[in-house]
Amino acid sequence: MANEPAIAGALGRLDQALLSLEKAIEKKKEKQTDLKGMQDDLSRLSSERSELATDLASQTKRADRLEQANEEVSRRLGSAMESVRAVLEQHGG
Repeated sequence: MANEPAIAGALGRLDQALLSLEKAIEKKKEKQTDLKGMQDDLSRLSSERSELATDLASQTKRADRLEQANEEVSRRLGSAMESVRAVLEQHGG
């Protein structure tokens, strides 16, 4: 019975060690969950970035086509104005 206090103390320390271990395991699980969430976010952001890059390229091409069309319309309008001036000059306008 002299060993009972020593055994009780050892059991108390064992309980504390097990509690510490459980806490450490829980923290590790939380970190893994956080990491998984961050990895999911990163994957989603990467996918969104890719979609945005594709959209940007498409809109850039569209803007280039519109600019070319604008230049063509401007050229044709200038040519039409010159033709109208020439006709007016021929007819005393």
